[in-house]
Amino acid sequence: MTETDIVVLREGTEGLSMESYANALRERLPDRTVTLARTPKQERELVADARVVTGITIDEDLLDRADRLELFACTFAGTDHVPMDALAEHGVAVTNAGGIHAPGIAEQAIGNMLVFARRLHEGWRRKERAEWRHFQSGEFTDSTVTIIGLGSIGQAVAQRLQGFEVETIGIRYTPSKGGPTDEVAGFEPDAIHDALSRSEYVVVACPLNDLTRGLIGEAEFATMPTDAVLVNAARGGIVDTDALVSALRSNKIRGAALDVTDPEPLPSDHPLWGLENCLITPHTGGHTPKHWDRLADIVAGNLGRLDEGEELENQVLAAESN
Repeated sequence: MTETDIVVLREGTEGLSMESYANALRERLPDRTVTLARTPKQERELVADARVVTGITIDEDLLDRADRLELFACTFAGTDHVPMDALAEHGVAVTNAGGIHAPGIAEQAIGNMLVFARRLHEGWRRKERAEWRHFQSGEFTDSTVTIIGLGSIGQAVAQRLQGFEVETIGIRYTPSKGGPTDEVAGFEPDAIHDALSRSEYVVVACPLNDLTRGLIGEAEFATMPTDAVLVNAARGGIVDTDALVSALRSNKIRGAALDVTDPEPLPSDHPLWGLENCLITPHTGGHTPKHWDRLADIVAGNLGRLDEGEELENQVLAAESN
């Protein structure tokens, strides 16, 4: 069996071809062996002699024979579905795809804020009725935008807000690290409520965990100005859905733009669908034609870092010697 530098597993993601991913890796690594495993049999054979395996997840049974394996490169940002304990036991490092979706998610978040600022959704409704009737719009200029979470997505949002003449407040776990926003605060309730009370737009861009689950609920909507707009670009469970429906129905806030919901998918009879002040997209914010190119840059670079014994980009589990 020929030793292989990188094996690409067969299961695709987001409707994207794994052949395209393998080709992107080959373009970056012309002197290395990159092989696409097209069947379960090929996966069993190729993984046994691979140095790097990349895909959505990896079967634990494959690890017992993978004596050369140094790195599993997950094609998702999240790794909850990956057998991390088994990989750790076999001394295999794990990286993820964190950051590759940030530009698209940030662009969509800003697009949604501009839709509400200029009331473009009202324009679209009148166009559907062939109704030439004026309506008033606001301005995004001089608004205050709070970004909850200053990871790759939050930073991408802040970067793209430069030039819009808005004030920005960033919420992060360690405020002492600073950030690309005009102000930085922590996740303490008083700090969050202070930021919300001053914000026309609130962008949720943080991970879903024990701290952030239900972070935006009835009390937070009560604090927001009545002209505030919530943009959820993270996970549905960070926002209390019942409280959001109530706030939108009673005009406690001006509107919401949701790329994620709780539950997800959103049932066809859910009240959020019927609210004109709620824009919904079916978790498409991260979709990008550059998905494989960005991920291939990370994985190809990490192969060189393995050669040099350097820290890996996007590493979520360090390799340990058995």
